[in-house]
Formats: sequence, structure tokens, C-alpha cells
Amino acid sequence: MTHRDRARGAMLGLAVGDALGAPAENMKPSQIRERWGRIEGFVSDDPAGTDDTEYALFSGLLLAEHGEALTVEDVERAWHRDIADREEGAFKGAGFSERGTLENLRRGLAAPISAQHRHAWSDGLAMRAAPFGVFAAGRPVEAARLVAIDGTVSHDGEGIYGGQAVAAGVAAAMVSDHQDAVVQAALSVIPENSWTSRSLQRAVSAARRARRRPEATRLGIEREVRSSVVIGGYPWTDLAPEAVGLAFGAFTATCGEFTASVLMAVNMGRDADTTAAVAGALAGALRGARAIPDDWADAIRPARGTCLPSMTGRHVVEIADHLTPDHTEAKEAS
Repeated sequence: MTHRDRARGAMLGLAVGDALGAPAENMKPSQIRERWGRIEGFVSDDPAGTDDTEYALFSGLLLAEHGEALTVEDVERAWHRDIADREEGAFKGAGFSERGTLENLRRGLAAPISAQHRHAWSDGLAMRAAPFGVFAAGRPVEAARLVAIDGTVSHDGEGIYGGQAVAAGVAAAMVSDHQDAVVQAALSVIPENSWTSRSLQRAVSAARRARRRPEATRLGIEREVRSSVVIGGYPWTDLAPEAVGLAFGAFTATCGEFTASVLMAVNMGRDADTTAAVAGALAGALRGARAIPDDWADAIRPARGTCLPSMTGRHVVEIADHLTPDHTEAKEAS
């Protein structure tokens, strides 16, 4: 596999996971089973990505423009130019952290104060973190540094750690052949005593234990992973430590196999579009675009701009190619 194949796998994997998980967002596994039995593919005749895909496009384009020289000021200007200072029009579908950030930016607040809202711990950075891992392939620390710059405008604390874990995991997956190296890279860039680190470790440990049992079933593994991190009774499902833990748990339980990783993430419910998008990005980077079923990949169209009108017409494969310049391919070929 070339870097470009892995890059396309990561970005397509994100978009596929997002579209697969969107109908199950905020649902319990029991509700998913009651409605669909088990989700094994698209349950909509017209699948589409959500804010997860469109914000990943936004961050990917920003990163392609500035590269390693990216600054907080660059990110803040892009938020104003492409989101906050536009007429809202059809704008909808953003999570709480995005809405809080936009409100602060429109009030004239600058980063990092713009991230001081009630949902700075959300998974809104984790959902758009994959492009940083693609760009910094094989360099988890650099991926974590860059995604933290992006996240300073909208997130703080655990919200930043969630994005760093995902970016570092994708960076490792871009050059790895085993899921354990991906998990280790994610843990290496966040504080060991953070909620995100503890959640990720619990989910991965639960997945490994459950997978080794001779009597293990998909449903049984999903229940163990889910119960290891989900905060029962909490009204919001977009907690970064929870979503990142579920995504890495699904990725580990299935040994990084793309289809199984994404479907496990979807069927565990909660913030299903984000957990499946993250699991899809990790597995797509590890296994490459060829691991994604053709009919799933073909269903991913250019963004509709439902959440970010400025991203209308952009395709995740385009962003993947922007983040893997031609000279990378030439170097690999030689």
C-alpha cells in the first residue's frame, strides 16, 4: 500500500463511518436492534455525511494550505471566513461545541477564550482529527501538535486530548500493520491521568479480554466495550473520552478490520456517527482504501454543505490527495 492509498482509506473510512452511523446517532443498542435488528450497511436510500465529514473537510483544507506552519490565528481566520462570518442560510447539524464556538467568535472573542463554553470536552475535535494523522503519517507527536492548534479555537482539556489521540492513532496507522501500534501511539500523546486516556485504556482492555474468550459473540463484545466507558444516564452522547474510547474499542476488538470495526462502532449507539467515523479513519489508514467495500465507498459523494455550506462540492478523496503530495508517491516508488 502506498501512503496515498492509506490516506484515501482514512478519509473515505471517516466519511463511510459517519454516513453509516448517522441514523443511529443518540440511540441505545436496544433501540437499534428494535428498529433494524443489526445495522450491517446503509439503512438509508440516500446516505450522507454529517458535520463530522464536513468539519474534517474544513480542517483538511486548512492543513493542506498551511502545513506544519499552521497557527491558531490561521485557524481562527478560517472559522470566521468559512463559517462564522457567513450568512447562516441552510447551516444546521453542528454539535454543541461548534455552536458554542460560533457564538463566542461572533461576539468578538478570540482563541483560546472562544473555546470557553459548556461543551469544550466534546468529540467535535476528535471527529475532524483524521486529516492531521494523514498529513503527519508516521509522526504521531507532530499530528498531536497540529490538531491541538486546530482545537484551540473550539476545545479545551479532554476535548483536545480526544483529538490528539485520534490524530496520533491515524498517523501511526498510516505506517503500521498492527492495531496495537495504533493504540499505543494514541496513548503516548495524551496525559496518562486524563479521562480520555483512562477511557481509551478501559475500552481497549475490555475488547482484548472479550475477544479472547472462546464463547465470545459480537453482541457480547460490544456490551463489554460499551459498559467499560459509557456514562449511564448522562444526557449528552458527545463526550470525547466516551466516543474515543468506543471507537478504539471497536477498532481493537476487530483487529482493525475495516467493515467489522465500523459496524461494531455503529451498533454500540451513543454518538454513533462520530465513533464510527473515528473507527473508520483508523481502520482505513491501517488497511487502505481497498479494504472499504466498493458499494460503501461509491456511496460517498461530494459534500452537500448541509452543515458547512462553504464545503459544498468537496470530496474526502480530494482532501486525502491534497495531504499526500506527489513527491511522497515518487519517493515510495523509488
